[in-house]
Amino acid sequence: MVEVFKTNVRSIREARFIIQKLAEEFPKYKINFDLSDCDKILRIQGKNILENKIIRLVTALNYRCEVLE
Repeated sequence: MVEVFKTNVRSIREARFIIQKLAEEFPKYKINFDLSDCDKILRIQGKNILENKIIRLVTALNYRCEVLE
């Protein structure tokens, strides 16, 4: 399963920080960003992706995060 989120992350440094925090909480997920996309895509691959928990974690780090529809 793959879930795609729209964010406001701008730099590779910020993306790496968020990936690190998400990986601590969700070690089995494959996580990456596509910062070249206009929606600054956060893509997460894994089983039983907890969208709300991911959104809360990224939001707690002071970034916008929402499921891309």
